[in-house]
Amino acid sequence: MENDLGREPIPRLVLRIAIPSMLAQFVSVLYSIVDRIFVGNIPQFGDLSLAGVGVCGPIVTMIGAFAFLVGIGGTPLMGIALGEGNREKASHILANCFVLLCGIAVIVTGTAMLFKEPMLRLFGASDTTYPYAESYFTIYISGTIFSLLSVGMYQFIIAQGYAKVGMCSVILGAVLNIILDPIFIYALGMGVRGAAFATVISQATSAAFVLTFLLKKANITISFGGYSLKTMVRVLQMGFTPFAIIAVDNIMIIAMNALLQKYGGAQGDTLITINTIVQSFMLVLTMPLGGISGGTQCILSYNYGAGHSDRVMKAQRYIAGLCIAYTGLLLLMARLGGSAFVSLFTSDPSLNAQACRAINICTLTAVPLGIQYAIVDGFTGMGQIQMSLPLSSWRKAVYFIAVFSIPALSDASMIFYAQPISDILAVSLSIPLYFLMIKRILKNRESILGA
Repeated sequence: MENDLGREPIPRLVLRIAIPSMLAQFVSVLYSIVDRIFVGNIPQFGDLSLAGVGVCGPIVTMIGAFAFLVGIGGTPLMGIALGEGNREKASHILANCFVLLCGIAVIVTGTAMLFKEPMLRLFGASDTTYPYAESYFTIYISGTIFSLLSVGMYQFIIAQGYAKVGMCSVILGAVLNIILDPIFIYALGMGVRGAAFATVISQATSAAFVLTFLLKKANITISFGGYSLKTMVRVLQMGFTPFAIIAVDNIMIIAMNALLQKYGGAQGDTLITINTIVQSFMLVLTMPLGGISGGTQCILSYNYGAGHSDRVMKAQRYIAGLCIAYTGLLLLMARLGGSAFVSLFTSDPSLNAQACRAINICTLTAVPLGIQYAIVDGFTGMGQIQMSLPLSSWRKAVYFIAVFSIPALSDASMIFYAQPISDILAVSLSIPLYFLMIKRILKNRESILGA
């Protein structure tokens, strides 16, 4: 094991796990962003192709949320078991999560293929952009099992303290994607289909790396047999909060695209293109942020399982500090480098100005969002879904109301204010609730272990 979760000094431990996890998620963002950059620069059809891929983006990410349903659902349970010194239980959890992910991948692939056209139409594809959306979506969905296994099982590498190995698995796929994209899109003339093929091949390579490590080299390896419906249900219960966060986020992006198409009039496709660029920047913000708060859950779950309350509290302080530092940096980048980021996707000056304005609006409350991630993922890491789920649901409810209310009452482009509104109201509840409950939760754990 790279890191001793129960004995290493907390500051060093947090950094050694958070930094590779953050970098891994940052690199994983390249899967979608690189596709969008290359697609947006296709001669003559770049803007329409980007709008089509933009329609697919949130649906694809929502499907990928099933990886977090199992991955982040199972890793706190495994971490607590390891903290208790129960290797057999940890192995049992890993085995059940592997089978569960495979089953979900089959179901999701079949369902997505069956309802492909109505989904894309409902979620913002116009007659002009549908052919591009359909081409990308069909190929990408065919590789769902690779996506779910690479992302979902990667979490179990991180949970055992192998942060650098986990980072390598993500970098492998992302670098391959960057290499293959221009070959398939331009050299072979495949357009958006080439972008999808490049992504699927890259995800398959990453999945092969992850499974090889977990089958042969990890401290706790994948075993076969001993499957339990009770264990799988418990994993799904634990993973529901992170799943809901990702799924609802993407449902809101889908809703935004549909509302922008409805209220945007002749500018509907243009506004969806802008939203695609904005959401690409938000991925750069939220995915590495989730790498910090989610990747370090193994520290919290292990030490919570072992009853080391002082280490849990100290780790949470450092994790929150890193989340604040990262979101502060991205806030600064949005202000100073927003135009340069947008120019990766389009050379249209008007589109650049509108997208920069939207990015600046969405990142107004980047730092409070970082605090929210640290609190919600911290509770999840300790298995406290009764705390994390309501806090997450509150933020989503506010966002939902704002997204639907703003364009109906004002100009469609004002919809981007839904992000800062939900962030502020979310953290206003999360911070006082955290300080009210955390010591009680840790004392309860100590009393259970001491009984």
